[in-house]
Amino acid sequence: MVDESLVSRAHDGDREATDALLPRVYEELRRLADRILAAEKRGATLQPTALVHEAYLRLVGSRKVGWESRAHFFGAAARAIRRILVERARARRGARRPLRLDTEAPLAEPAPSLDVLALDEALAKLAALDAQKARVVELRFFGGLSVDETASTLGVSARTVDRDWVFARTWLHRAMSERRRA
Repeated sequence: MVDESLVSRAHDGDREATDALLPRVYEELRRLADRILAAEKRGATLQPTALVHEAYLRLVGSRKVGWESRAHFFGAAARAIRRILVERARARRGARRPLRLDTEAPLAEPAPSLDVLALDEALAKLAALDAQKARVVELRFFGGLSVDETASTLGVSARTVDRDWVFARTWLHRAMSERRRA
């Protein structure tokens, strides 16, 4: 668990706190990267360790850190991971990557394969419709936050996050299906 005072000190620009943060968040970020990349084909070029390191470098490399809590840090990590995956998918020109939108399901269950670029496009459309629902997906899926952590980050109730999560997953599945048919 990440010490909130360490995150707060990093937020205030304390470089030592920022440097001390990586060892404390590394394992959580690594588990998140493992989950996201679990279904990656053998021989994939991006490994969980590389994803964690690239995301962390982007987080600490920005001038304004902006982390007020552990949940905010992982929210920023979610956004960085999403950007890295989208950039990678664009570089591979739309190659399909098996990803899950259901963070509650065990990884052993089969899941439909989703195109990262199509997911990013659908999330952008969802954000135009309802930014909070898109942010819930980003925090839960890319950030690995729990319902309670997501609620804390967004300043809403856990029940609202649950409703938004169900709506967003349904909306995204429909949007992704329509895109495949088009």
